[in-house]
Amino acid sequence: MTATLIWILVALVVIGLYLSWTAGRLDRLHARIDATRAGLDAQLLRRASVAQELATSGVLDPAASIVLYEAAHAARQSVEEQREVAESELSQALRAVFAETQQVQAVREAPGGEEAARELTEAIRRVPMARRFHNDAVRAARALRRHRKVRWFRLAGHAPFPMAFEMDDEPPAALVDRAA
Repeated sequence: MTATLIWILVALVVIGLYLSWTAGRLDRLHARIDATRAGLDAQLLRRASVAQELATSGVLDPAASIVLYEAAHAARQSVEEQREVAESELSQALRAVFAETQQVQAVREAPGGEEAARELTEAIRRVPMARRFHNDAVRAARALRRHRKVRWFRLAGHAPFPMAFEMDDEPPAALVDRAA
């Protein structure tokens, strides 16, 4: 009788430790999601800021400046529910403005244009990486949250279900080819 109670107690302790470890792992994944989302937000803000600065610099022609400024402004001011769409529209505006290598060359030849083009290229290249890091963290957390033990024992607590950030982040070919 005593041996049976000891084995039951040992089994409950092992199960409790395993569930505690799983809950800690899930908590670390949620913290990683928060960190990668903050990094993604910073890169998106940097890209929109550099694009807005370039649009108001007078280096671009007036039509391109308006298109780029409005898309960058919309991306910076968008609410969370519309953020993916606004960022995708900024990507499309960047591709439209920098579709030709002549436009990139004109920017680079203007005073301070080389620095502005370099900053924009760096910002454009960092967005897909930051989005990939975020989506990888979301994918890992979702995979763990799908396990029965997490659902049955409610190890996720009240944390919201993690959502991936889906947007069009294809860079303008003329800008990226020139920098490579």
